[in-house]
Amino acid sequence: MAGNTGTPGASVMGRAFAVLDSFDATHRQQRLADIARRADVPVATAHRIVRELTAWGALMRGPDGQYAIGPRLWDLGLLSPTHTGLREVASPFLHDIYAATLATVHLAVRDGTSALYVDRLSGHASVPVVSKIGSRLPLHATGVGKVLLAHAPEDVQLAALADLRRVTAYTVVQPGRLRAELARVRKEGFAQTSEEMSLGACSVAVPVRDGGNDVVAALGIVVASLKRDRDRLVAALQVAAQGIRRTLASTE
Repeated sequence: MAGNTGTPGASVMGRAFAVLDSFDATHRQQRLADIARRADVPVATAHRIVRELTAWGALMRGPDGQYAIGPRLWDLGLLSPTHTGLREVASPFLHDIYAATLATVHLAVRDGTSALYVDRLSGHASVPVVSKIGSRLPLHATGVGKVLLAHAPEDVQLAALADLRRVTAYTVVQPGRLRAELARVRKEGFAQTSEEMSLGACSVAVPVRDGGNDVVAALGIVVASLKRDRDRLVAALQVAAQGIRRTLASTE
């Protein structure tokens, strides 16, 4: 939350940044009055700035009157060397997995307590997949999300565990059970879900590390069932993740 941007000497840009900065992992959708309060600007000023940011695409207004970050900022974010470099390095490996499985393949990074999907190849099978490039899904309900959450700082884990929303009847919403899953992810090197994000869809995912061994992303695949092919899919994902890691290390 911005500090003293509501003072008379604050610049227009400063107030606009304060409005954008009022959005975070726990304030993804806000009404105008909330934006003004968190940005520390008058409501009339917030209204003008929000209107201009919405017209430009930095914000978008939902049918319920609440505002959220818009697609224009995502488009600009893709120009970031971090995301651009990661996507470019990972792209051929995603295509290799897709060619071998014809299933939907994901590359995601952590954004607060959400998994931000930075790349996706759509599979041929009629498996319900709700993600798309640029979308954010809860960490606790997705395969890539569980990988990212398992390797996230403790404060992020606590925030996620405090907001375990049920998406389907199979979503894990018990903090103790999820903590046990995250421990298993760290031990075994992969995460899996079974209809936790959408009915009829299962996923498996592995961490992607950089040259310094830090987890920078998660690589996952969505299929109808993991009963027969889980081990094969995990092995394919791990080979791809190692390839991405080697490439990242060579460019650092």
